[in-house]
Amino acid sequence: MPTFVAAFFLPYTVDFHDEPNDAQQQSQQQLPPPRPGPPIRIPSHKSLHELQQPSLFTGPTPPTTPDPNADLEEFFAQSRPTAAKHFLKHSDARAFIRNDSHIDEWDSSAGIFNQPRSRAGPAPPDDILEYAKAQEKLKQQRERKQSPRTRSSRASSGERFAGDNWTIEPAVQGNGGLANAVRAAQNTQNIEDVLWVGTLGFPTDTLLDGKKGEISEKLENEYDALAVYASDSDLDGHYAHYCKTILWPVLHYQIPDHPKSKAYEDHSWVYYVNVNQAFADKICRSYKRGDTIWIHDYHLLLVPGMIRKKLPDAQIGFFLHSAFPSSEVFRCLSTRKQLLEGMLGANLIAFQTSEYAHHFLQTCSRLLIVEATADGVQLEDHFVNVTSLAMGIDPGALAAAREEQEVRDWIKVIRERYADKRLIVARDKLDNVRGVRQKLLAFELFLNKHPEWREKVVLLQVATSTNEKQSELVATVSDIVTRIDSVHSTLAHQPLVFLKQDIGFPQYLALLSVADVLMITSLREGMNLTAHEFVYCQDGKEAQSKKHGPLILSEFTGSAAVFGGHQLSVNPWDYQKCAEAIRIALEMTETERTRRYERLRHVVMTQTGEYWMSALSKQLTRVHEEHYQRDTMSIPRLSVTQLTQKYKAATKGRLFILDYEGTLALHGSVSLQVISSPQRVIDTLNELLEDPLNIVYIMSGRTPEELERLFRQCPGLGIIAENGCFVREHSPNASETIPWLEFPDLEQMQLWKGAVRQILEYYHERVEGSWIEERHCSLIFHYENADDMDGAARQAGDCANHINDACESQRVHAVPTVDKAVVIEPLDWSKGSAAGEVYMKLRHQAMEKQQEEARISADGSADEELSGEGRVDGEGITKSTGVRLASQTPAPIDFLLVAGDDREDEIVFRWANKLADGHGLAGKVRDVTTVSVGKRNTEAMATLTQGTTGKSYLFTPTLCDHD
Repeated sequence: MPTFVAAFFLPYTVDFHDEPNDAQQQSQQQLPPPRPGPPIRIPSHKSLHELQQPSLFTGPTPPTTPDPNADLEEFFAQSRPTAAKHFLKHSDARAFIRNDSHIDEWDSSAGIFNQPRSRAGPAPPDDILEYAKAQEKLKQQRERKQSPRTRSSRASSGERFAGDNWTIEPAVQGNGGLANAVRAAQNTQNIEDVLWVGTLGFPTDTLLDGKKGEISEKLENEYDALAVYASDSDLDGHYAHYCKTILWPVLHYQIPDHPKSKAYEDHSWVYYVNVNQAFADKICRSYKRGDTIWIHDYHLLLVPGMIRKKLPDAQIGFFLHSAFPSSEVFRCLSTRKQLLEGMLGANLIAFQTSEYAHHFLQTCSRLLIVEATADGVQLEDHFVNVTSLAMGIDPGALAAAREEQEVRDWIKVIRERYADKRLIVARDKLDNVRGVRQKLLAFELFLNKHPEWREKVVLLQVATSTNEKQSELVATVSDIVTRIDSVHSTLAHQPLVFLKQDIGFPQYLALLSVADVLMITSLREGMNLTAHEFVYCQDGKEAQSKKHGPLILSEFTGSAAVFGGHQLSVNPWDYQKCAEAIRIALEMTETERTRRYERLRHVVMTQTGEYWMSALSKQLTRVHEEHYQRDTMSIPRLSVTQLTQKYKAATKGRLFILDYEGTLALHGSVSLQVISSPQRVIDTLNELLEDPLNIVYIMSGRTPEELERLFRQCPGLGIIAENGCFVREHSPNASETIPWLEFPDLEQMQLWKGAVRQILEYYHERVEGSWIEERHCSLIFHYENADDMDGAARQAGDCANHINDACESQRVHAVPTVDKAVVIEPLDWSKGSAAGEVYMKLRHQAMEKQQEEARISADGSADEELSGEGRVDGEGITKSTGVRLASQTPAPIDFLLVAGDDREDEIVFRWANKLADGHGLAGKVRDVTTVSVGKRNTEAMATLTQGTTGKSYLFTPTLCDHD
């Protein structure tokens, strides 16, 4: 079945050849490009500001004249970018493309291709007082656009791109790593049919409807791609105003204080929703049952939820390529809940690292007041799996790209130019996240501290510009570059080569091949594939003298977590340590370089893009099947007839484990608890206990004292209290008093409870109507009677987050519940562990009975073999012989019924289901029935949808009416 891969940019775009645009007319006038040469030198008497001044020439600005001290230096490329320079094989739209093109701006490829310009208006003003005036002006502009003259102008503009002379080209924007990974997975047949979904990367309002249809048809039929069309204003507001100005900075820990106007966010949020809805509608129109849907990155956070509303059973995965911040940062977004709920429409949400996945789970728990486990998020009606898997590169395609003759030519040129120098290479966007300023300051410090290296080392920094307003950053970087150049440059040597431009792909590969060190100092980044490509290119194949170069990598990148410490990890803000890392990298012995390189290369070659895509697809298929099996619509109703038949067929013994709150009774305070028809419940339990084959346990989160009072009329009844921390075993002798088993150390419980209570008191003072309940092994913060429920919910989320962070080492966790409470309980005991103890006790009793029979019937050797040392440990293995109990002793029961209604009961269902399958050491029980009461998703085998008010016990009289 097809797999939809949705990303904001398609890997394809359109180049119109009917009428060249201004940029192409200019490029046609240029002279042939010079032969490959070394990068441009920034002379000491010029700053970056001066280099950016408008040219006096009417045509294209000619290359900068080399400085007299440049020793006949030539240049990488200073003319306008072209497809031939940007791509290795620009004529093949399906060829290997750059993993990080650094051209990801919407409406930014017009300098390379002939495409329409945007008609979107400017962003709203920063000052909220000016917002109303701007809205009025915008209204007047819209009215003018309806005039016949304007419509005529629009028509003529559309006719300009109405011809048939256009071609599909590889896109310069977007996620090249994703495209390469998908194609690699297709080549290995791990995924088959792929349908790309995305925008064309340029404004389309100018295009006539007929032309849009032609483009869509060609993309779908020949390139398996579905084009999403949205208005220019929607695309511009979505991408430039919301994604790049608000969302992307927050995801990278850059809290924007600009714009300060709430109106700005309202303005851009509308466009963000519109574009996400356009993607969802496009996918839903093409979807067929059984298809797989993958949504990628922060541009489309709302799409999973939008699709889920229309396609409840669809198999949806979401992968976030960028970082995900802590809850303290993400909560700054006013649309935080909408974004989280949109993501939670997926079956599987994946991140680059476990740190980002943890942040997401913590954020959901804190802001949505839901239960977040290590595996995902438990919502009211379904479970969403959360995982992490780092993206990689396509080594095979990269190897083929390095074989190109142009790459080899550039390797030769660069090696000749820097024959006697140690070359540190860096390529970053010039923005506030990539850490270019920090890198230059660290390099300056290195030169100051180690003057012996001034004549021996060169930092070649490629700083690609963005469309963002970075005037302050550019000015700062310009000052640093000028200072380094003026202090450390000589007539014969320049330690810093700063290129404020991108370079061609062959040049990029050549630099990675001949570099001695790669330095990445991002302040926050999802996954930097440049590091992976550097490691791959450092095999020495193209340059034997340049191989196994060290990697200096910021600890705040996802790649740092993947490489496992074999890189030189640095904190970009610690300039002293960054400078020291440069020294260590340059002075590292060949043996140490080789050792580190082999570990890094192993990561690059095993965690590839193909593996990433294939593993995620398999995991999505698995979790979707699990979700389908747990969905109440897929789980059959309890058949009382079949249950009765199994009950009557039992000959060894029957074990009942029944939840109390929500299954036999309503939730609430024990002092106010009234079981529906209480005498009937008591009578039913007593009828079950009258049969010597029956063993009945009640499980609850309440204290032993409360449960003893509630079931004092049921002698012989087994009780599991405080969610598995206490067990009172069943007793065949009704008059026998059975002591309670205490699994936790109550003195140890008091240690963490003291610290947690102080935290709870803090939130209790801030939530009117809240109260704290203390049990032997747990604490509960109740806020169901709070005056301000919204404020109380926020405080409850903060409370759970606070406790989970502060008390992680004490093996306790805080869980928000649907009953307007936060439960704090130990991690080491549960209803499932208690049920396992009960069952193992029964097995031990059965083994003792078997031993007694063996003593009577067997000879002395058999009697010795089954002597008293054959006790059972927690794994079901006899300590004397090491033989598994499951291979010696049959199951002590042949009927097991477990009934419950909430999250604590799911672990018991899971345990019982394993007994039914015969998994584990406990053996196999012939007839196992697990029943979930209510409509929540569950792992139980059957459901009982008669409500949670005591009706679930109605089948028990039927069971008792047996022959």
